Amino acid sequence: MSFKRFDPQDVVVSSDAVTAPAWSNNTVILETFESSNTQTAAESGKYYYHVFNTGSASTSAAVQFSVAHGNRIENGAPRYDASVTGSYSRTVYGQFRTLVFGDEDTNFTFESGATTRTPENVLFIAVERARYKESIFPGSLDLKIKSGSNTLRVTDNSLTASTDTFVDGGRVFSIFSGSNGGVVNSSIEYGKLFPDIGVLAFDGDLLSESNFVDLRGTTASNYTEFNNNSKWFDSIQTGSYFQLRSQETLSSNYVFIRARNSEFNYSNNPSNITGSGELRHSVMIDNPQAYITSIGMYNDSNDLLAVAKLSTPLIKDFTKEALLRVKLDY
Repeated sequence: MSFKRFDPQDVVVSSDAVTAPAWSNNTVILETFESSNTQTAAESGKYYYHVFNTGSASTSAAVQFSVAHGNRIENGAPRYDASVTGSYSRTVYGQFRTLVFGDEDTNFTFESGATTRTPENVLFIAVERARYKESIFPGSLDLKIKSGSNTLRVTDNSLTASTDTFVDGGRVFSIFSGSNGGVVNSSIEYGKLFPDIGVLAFDGDLLSESNFVDLRGTTASNYTEFNNNSKWFDSIQTGSYFQLRSQETLSSNYVFIRARNSEFNYSNNPSNITGSGELRHSVMIDNPQAYITSIGMYNDSNDLLAVAKLSTPLIKDFTKEALLRVKLDY
């Protein structure tokens, strides 16, 4: 085995942004939406619904995203207890508020022309982390929301936004009517996209007033008989179209292995050496040949850290030099 220390210029670090389909099985457009009766009937179903790409009993079923209804004054959902102030919807609103804004005082607001709306109801989509990886790829959102004969198709404005806006949860983009990153009407903001945390927040009051989601208990006193998580899920399932792409930064180490003409020309096979330490075949003295088959990378303690295998053995002698490039992704 022959060793050679790397020079500083032999190692180069590179980072590339890689986009991919967000949904399972490298699917860009999700058109099948299934919930789990076990999950929705459990205590967690009062907070959110998991949405699967196929029936939850199937071996190929995987959570794609979750939907949840939040209400800033605890309407539209059961209270925890008659003697306790608070409801499931208010808890959901508070959890997303803290996740997005980093505090307990900032409310979700949306723009309609020159008017800033602070809706009572906010509808959330939380994309599964394994689906969006590092972040949602801006401009890839295309979602249909449908209730009855009313259909709304929305996208984000990242391709046309003049400036980037940030909150504690990262970048913020507006969600308007449109498709495939092309905004049709920018005067009515239906929601906001937070790509760095995989969250979409929609103006639930506006969607309900426009008959795109059949929310119950939007402004009246607390309703215990209605499940707005289910209503929100129904509108997405009826729309049957959700396009999204993920984005992640892939860092790579490029290591250049240089075998000069005078190096690595003798085989390291013990059978090539006699018991007295001489070359077994005299022809190898003046005209040696060796084959490079693998490259091992070691630290200063002589610990093997990585091994790179060549697809075919590379012949090496005093008349040849080799430059090999090893790529390490992480």
